[in-house]
Amino acid sequence: MAGSGSSPCASCKLLRRRCTQECVFAPYFPAEDPHKFGIVHKVFGASNVSKMLQELPARQRADAVSSLVYEANARMRDPVYGCVGAISYLQQQVSQLQMQLALAQADILCVQMHHDGHAQSPAAAPASAKQQLEQQQQMDAEAYGSLLMQNGLMNSTAAHHHHQQQQQSLGSGASTATAMMLQEACLKKEYIWA
Repeated sequence: MAGSGSSPCASCKLLRRRCTQECVFAPYFPAEDPHKFGIVHKVFGASNVSKMLQELPARQRADAVSSLVYEANARMRDPVYGCVGAISYLQQQVSQLQMQLALAQADILCVQMHHDGHAQSPAAAPASAKQQLEQQQQMDAEAYGSLLMQNGLMNSTAAHHHHQQQQQSLGSGASTATAMMLQEACLKKEYIWA
């Protein structure tokens, strides 16, 4: 905190005013880091920041200043969305990675179910190509739906709709684009295994 004989804080120096012992900015905007206050002042305005800090308890002011500095830097990079744009981008990345993980897990489960099916009935007569395709599609759809629910990628409404689709004929063609990708991958494995 500035006092008699000491240099003013970054805010008072930028605003060209006398820095007192009661300066609300002094503990959070030291003189050796003028850029920190400069960017906050440019985005939010010194009067708004001062009012905000004065309304907060002293124990919360440091966290508030850190948030203001982070948001101010984000606003400089993205004036429209600020830190919300960065958060949205990261959420999209997480969703994409979760989808890739679910597809990989479904692919593994598809392979396991295929091998388990052959191990349980080694001497059984082979079914027709159409029956094998329908059985594989049903197994893939069930495995994919189960894994999506485990990874939190389907809400309760979507899960109910997915369950209804499983009860319908697999020849209706109402599967989603991602499910079709999974089925195509499993069908390619069928051709390799055949």
